[in-house]
Amino acid sequence: MTPNGTSPADALDLLIVGAGFGGLCMLHKARAMGLSALVLEAAPSVGGTWYANRYPGARVDVQSLEYSFSFSEGLQQEWQWTERYASQPELLRYANHVADRFDLRSGIRLNTCVTAACFDDDDQRWEVRGTREEGAPQTWRARFVVLASGPLSTPNTPAFPGLETFAGPVLHTAAWPHAPVDFGGRYVGVIGTGSSAVQVIPRIAQQAASVTVFQRTAAYVVPAHNGPLDPTQEARVKADYPGFRARNRQMRTGFGCDVPMNPNSALAASPEERDAAFEARWRVGGFCLLWAFGDLMTDLQANALVAEFVRGKIRQTVHDPATAALLSPHQPIGCKRMCVADDYYETFNRPNVHLVDVSEQPIEAITPSGLRTGGREHAFDTLVLATGFDAVTGTLMRLDLRGRGGLRIQDKWRNGPLNYLGLTVAGFPNLFNIAGAGSTSAFTSVILSIEHHVDWIADCIAWLDAQGHATIEATDEAESAWVAHVNAVAAHTVFLSCNSWYLGANIPGKPRMFMPLAGGFPAYAERCMAVASGGYEGFSLR
Repeated sequence: MTPNGTSPADALDLLIVGAGFGGLCMLHKARAMGLSALVLEAAPSVGGTWYANRYPGARVDVQSLEYSFSFSEGLQQEWQWTERYASQPELLRYANHVADRFDLRSGIRLNTCVTAACFDDDDQRWEVRGTREEGAPQTWRARFVVLASGPLSTPNTPAFPGLETFAGPVLHTAAWPHAPVDFGGRYVGVIGTGSSAVQVIPRIAQQAASVTVFQRTAAYVVPAHNGPLDPTQEARVKADYPGFRARNRQMRTGFGCDVPMNPNSALAASPEERDAAFEARWRVGGFCLLWAFGDLMTDLQANALVAEFVRGKIRQTVHDPATAALLSPHQPIGCKRMCVADDYYETFNRPNVHLVDVSEQPIEAITPSGLRTGGREHAFDTLVLATGFDAVTGTLMRLDLRGRGGLRIQDKWRNGPLNYLGLTVAGFPNLFNIAGAGSTSAFTSVILSIEHHVDWIADCIAWLDAQGHATIEATDEAESAWVAHVNAVAAHTVFLSCNSWYLGANIPGKPRMFMPLAGGFPAYAERCMAVASGGYEGFSLR
């Protein structure tokens, strides 16, 4: 070991890409196993998405007590969340606390951008190349590479004609300036109405002289009812945190055990029973609305009932009927990620907020003083792009990643992200992907999925070492069967009934393939365990 706590490059067991929650957790686990590990992070801080996404109003949509690490009882007990849904600054403080509490910083190289990773067939190791902040190239070699770059880490900036001509500042929610942005007296245009937009628009509207929102697809937004964390609830959870976590792991989503799914059919309930169930969960807030009945995400008729319930809430909230109609989505609820936020619909009652529908008449061009759509010019002096991410695959597809025989990930994934268990890719030995395509991470509390993946990877490496195996690699047959399984599960849900980032539909030219696994966390975890217990069925060992 070197004095700073890392191993010489050629002796690394694990090289981990990304110092968000996934990278921090993997580094902590590797050290506990006595493995030499190093994390490479392009940003100047740990925190991953919670370092980059610092727009006003940014916060998690899973409750703080559930969106947190469970691997340390001491950490669980000592950390005190201030709000029911933690904000970005608090989440970033939490990430830094974890890095400090477990002395992880000595194993993290910040301001280091990974540019290439290639598997050496002869040496059975990965060679990883990158550059430090000063531009100096560097090379590392490791037995295993763990990609912890996250499913939502590459911002999507659509190729709007004329974007480079806009005279004012252009701000992207996923790459927000570090210095506070003063919107006082500004005329702001916001493109997008997804998860980031519904959080940032109310905050901008409180300051700006005018906000014009350009909407292509209306979003279903349910209230968070955020506020200070109830100390009684915190004490109750902390009194039995292990039991609370265990109950959540039995939920399809990995969270929400306090308001579990009602297994009954919405179609079998009376109108009064349905409305009462929907209303009760609306008062609770968050994703539990979609669990009011067991068939809301699998039956379009049942789904239509809860969708109309939300549209009714929109009509009750938004004063102008024409604006309410534009804000009312037509796609099934939940086929795009449902948004959890407060004060979004109320914001459109403000006289300084305007809504422009660009679904029928797309944005034609960005101009020096605004944008043009439908032949009409809209003027503003600040442009906010709330246009989301090239999700799940975007970061990897921009990396020079080469597996056995020089196989490029761009060629392997030309028609979509082939994978096995959402953890591995055939042709790429000793490469693991945390919270990637083919896993349930998009539909869970992602930290739960991170910990599950980290534990599985660690157990796999320990088993390989105990058995004397040098490499593990998914077989083509297992990979094909897994991708077929992911698609078969999705076919029994409402997820395929609209375009979404789950399908890559927000990125022009991206292959249309349903990327996450919609089968629920317990079944997925059981399958992963069965594969390991069976001697890593579906893998080739060398």
